[in-house]
Amino acid sequence: MEYSEIYVRRIRSLCAKRGIAINKLATMSGVKQSTLDNIVRGLTKNPRVATLHKIAIAFNMTLSEFLDFDELNDYSFDDDFSE
Repeated sequence: MEYSEIYVRRIRSLCAKRGIAINKLATMSGVKQSTLDNIVRGLTKNPRVATLHKIAIAFNMTLSEFLDFDELNDYSFDDDFSE
């Protein structure tokens, strides 16, 4: 699984748990709908930290809370550079 897929799953999971649609998340976070759509569809592979921070705030989380979950913590960046 790619790194970008991991945080997309995190966004989708948090939205599902909280009953928030992606377009509502865009409004709540102040992130443009097109930007959030590109992230969730996997077109934007490496969003800016400021963008992730806005998304975290919309979930009433700090950025560190948003990024602190097992799938991401267990990810090995070494695999990205092994080719």
